[in-house]
Amino acid sequence: MLRGSAGIAVAMAVMNVATYAFQMVAARVLGPASYGAIAGLMALLMVIAVLQLGLQATAARRISATPDHVAQIERVILGVTYRAAFALGAFMLLASPAVWVLLRLDSPLPAVLLAVAAVPLTIMGGQAGILQGERRWLPLAVLYLGVGVPRVVIGSICILVSPTETSAMFGVLLGLLVPALVGWYALRRGRDAGATSVDHEAGPMARETVRNSLALLAFFVLSNADIVVARNVLGQHDAGLYAGGLILTKAVLFLPQFVVVVAFPSMSTVDERRRALLRSLGAVAAIGIVCTAGALVLSGVAMVFVGGAEYSDVQSRLWTFAVLGTLLSMLQLLVYSVLARQGTRSTYFVWLAVVALLACSPWVHTLGGLLVLITVIDAALFTVLLALSLWRMRLTSPQ
Repeated sequence: MLRGSAGIAVAMAVMNVATYAFQMVAARVLGPASYGAIAGLMALLMVIAVLQLGLQATAARRISATPDHVAQIERVILGVTYRAAFALGAFMLLASPAVWVLLRLDSPLPAVLLAVAAVPLTIMGGQAGILQGERRWLPLAVLYLGVGVPRVVIGSICILVSPTETSAMFGVLLGLLVPALVGWYALRRGRDAGATSVDHEAGPMARETVRNSLALLAFFVLSNADIVVARNVLGQHDAGLYAGGLILTKAVLFLPQFVVVVAFPSMSTVDERRRALLRSLGAVAAIGIVCTAGALVLSGVAMVFVGGAEYSDVQSRLWTFAVLGTLLSMLQLLVYSVLARQGTRSTYFVWLAVVALLACSPWVHTLGGLLVLITVIDAALFTVLLALSLWRMRLTSPQ
């Protein structure tokens, strides 16, 4: 894990920083009105990426669990990936008029470019899953670098040449072509035919991808529902403060993502899954403790990244936002552990947590109260999923 995590950690850190840098450039060059539209398009792109992550999880799990069938899995998953990518692209193209109206874009063209961008984004998921399952960390690290660096370089150039929503989305589209080309190059050589099984045909893979995508969608909804709740139960000022604090939460959530990527293949094998899960949880918790301590001791420095002096009222609570990010990061790891062992019932608990949050939110009227509510719900969900995962791992067959 350590040998693999070093390169992945650096690549994913660069990817996240570059993605954030592109948003900063877009915000400064485009101005609030146009950047609001780009922010909406980027949020929609994150939702679309759920299919990409589902494909990645499917490929990585199957290759790790049944390495003798890697040739068949690679061939079939790429076929499923390409069909899913073009189907999603076609669907988003049909939905582009609705996206244009809902996001109040200057023209339909940015929505059309978003639909086209969905194709290489989804293709990259299947490619990354194969590399992850085979534990080919170097090409996977290059692929992750290809996600972030081209976006900030090409996207910034496009925005500077023409500061419009269309130009920004064109830059995002061109940037997404790079990791897809990296994945194609890494997988360009075919494999000798190995063992085959009906379990690894297109139908079962497509069904697993749907299940994985829905499970990840549940986590995505849980980790993003609080900002919607804040806009509805808090005053405008407190909701803005909460949104500023969430910048730190998202940073702590995404910082240990490399642990999930490296640990997932091990969590997909019966002999390694328990030890991989516990060690990975320990690593994520350690990173979270360091971040929380930093937010507590260096809250003034953290405020620079949160938003500056205008958000000073939330400075004393930054450490609690770091705790929330740590909980979400550990929950994300548990959700991937569920996918690795093909659990089905555990996903219901994630959706139940979403329902609990929405049901309890009308009784919350303060920023501190909302933080406590979300932290309690996430901690309870973490306890349930961890206990359920450890119990299921005693069995040798996937659940």
